[in-house]
Amino acid sequence: MPPSLFLLPRSLLARIPFLPLSSRARALTMPVTRRPSRSLASEARSPDSKLDPGCTECPGGVSDREKRAHLRKKRVKRIVEIDEKRAKEEAADRKVCDLIDIEDFAYDKVNLSAISNDVNLDSSFPASKRKSTHLTDEPKADAPANWEEVLDGIRKMRFADGAPVETMRHEKSASLVPPKEQRFAVLISSLLSSQTKGAVTNGNSGAVQRLSEKGLLDADAIVRTDEATLASLIYPVGFYLRKAHHMKKVAEICLEKYGGDIPSSINELLALPGVGPKIAYLVMIMGWNNVQGICVDTHVHRICNRLGWVSRPGTRQKTSNPEQTRVSLETWLPKDLWDPINPLLVGFGRSVCTALRPRCGTCIINHLCPSAFKEARSSSSKAKRSPN
Repeated sequence: MPPSLFLLPRSLLARIPFLPLSSRARALTMPVTRRPSRSLASEARSPDSKLDPGCTECPGGVSDREKRAHLRKKRVKRIVEIDEKRAKEEAADRKVCDLIDIEDFAYDKVNLSAISNDVNLDSSFPASKRKSTHLTDEPKADAPANWEEVLDGIRKMRFADGAPVETMRHEKSASLVPPKEQRFAVLISSLLSSQTKGAVTNGNSGAVQRLSEKGLLDADAIVRTDEATLASLIYPVGFYLRKAHHMKKVAEICLEKYGGDIPSSINELLALPGVGPKIAYLVMIMGWNNVQGICVDTHVHRICNRLGWVSRPGTRQKTSNPEQTRVSLETWLPKDLWDPINPLLVGFGRSVCTALRPRCGTCIINHLCPSAFKEARSSSSKAKRSPN
């Protein structure tokens, strides 16, 4: 209202017409909305319509900050579920079966104290037992720098001071067991060795030995035996109840489709219950003497990532599982090393490059390892920060 209007009498002001507000001014005004008290009471009981009505963590009367935190958690959970679903779909497209991880395989320990350090480890693995058919002869990717020097250093550490070198072996001599039964025994032994120490599975009184004494390393005999008996014989291997069930199913399939023998291809092996890529490649090597791929267990997966030998496709990030490690390693490692690389790194992983507190100080290739002393420092710093 203009200041001059304050000087006019009130009676005259009542006769002066005021112009209506422009459309722009009306847009700036806030409309007054009246709501019944009943709706306000219902909002007090349910502060946010987007919250899950069954959620007990968000009762009526919670603050806006708590509501926002709740919604944020739900959004994060939804994103994680979408990512997991997408990853499962990608895995299904690749037809990759990765049900279980092999912790330990069956190994013979060969005393090499009489052998000099400069002996090539490949001599322990005859070329006749290193057949490969599924990739080209030449590696497709550039090999990591100094990988041959690193591998030679690992060999020397394994040969030094008569250290035992693990080599994969069949459970029974071919002269004592027919080849078909021997291959089936290899498959069963590999199934049982997952997430189980080698002595528990393949020791003198291990699960495989107990099955052999009962004549249960044969497909027909396993089919005629109930799961409870199988479970009691293989106990205390890891997940013995599940493995007893897998043994029955595998025996039925092998008896029906292969006449008591085992499949002779990776895809057919992967179709068996409880068989993932690591078991399949191991069985192809030990059962058929056919190197179709690198057998990657937890030791090979860990050491290859520490050395920077493998990475996710298109990135420099570490691989997240043994199957990614296998695919990445096969792109550059020469085929004649696909068989011996597993026992070599397994022995190195058990003696020097251990999962916890690796012995980097005694490792002769620590100057070539990008992870040398890093994990040891991180574990010691955590121990210092611990109140105990």
